[in-house]
Amino acid sequence: MVELAELNDPRTREVNEKHGDDHGVNLGKLRALAKRLKTQQELARRLWETDDTAARLLALLICRPKAFERDELDVMLRQARTPKVHDWLVNYVVKKNPHSEELRLAWSADSDPVVASAGWALTTERVTKNPAGLDLAGLLDVIEAQMKDAPDRLQWAMNHCLAQIGIDHPEYRARAIAIGERLQVLKDYPTSPGCTSPFAPIWITEIVRRQNDKAATH
Repeated sequence: MVELAELNDPRTREVNEKHGDDHGVNLGKLRALAKRLKTQQELARRLWETDDTAARLLALLICRPKAFERDELDVMLRQARTPKVHDWLVNYVVKKNPHSEELRLAWSADSDPVVASAGWALTTERVTKNPAGLDLAGLLDVIEAQMKDAPDRLQWAMNHCLAQIGIDHPEYRARAIAIGERLQVLKDYPTSPGCTSPFAPIWITEIVRRQNDKAATH
């Protein structure tokens, strides 16, 4: 904790706070510290218990993802107060845990939109890597009905799922683009030069174009 406090930089913190993350540790330095510590499950659990954002991010880098029980991960997700902790917990830990599918189903149906957004993030992973058994048409129905009025974090996760369905499943591409066009979600999102807009019709079209270009050159 002393070492993390020494890594705290007020300017980094100022930038992070604009995104809802209350820590000032450069992530490159945090990863270097994690590399030095290597995997330490017990230390990870104790760092998590501090409720400090930088400590929790470090915990997620040094933990053993498969070692957590289902209920433990459910509690941790509900304790994850900041977007970055939530994001890393889902991507670095839950996705590698044997209970991920069970949690995906439970979280997707949760009344808390932030918890539900984690369910959608896990669904997006399956859309891309393991779509067998998923009802893609049904997912598009839910997105079409609920995304427009969903709270920010949930809306973002649903939109990502919409884009991935359009990118990875050509048979649903036209419908995914049409839903995006109709709902206009994130159409005016400020996008840096060289970055792809998160507006689903642009996102889908651009990634598919890149994939086609890549295929043509091989």
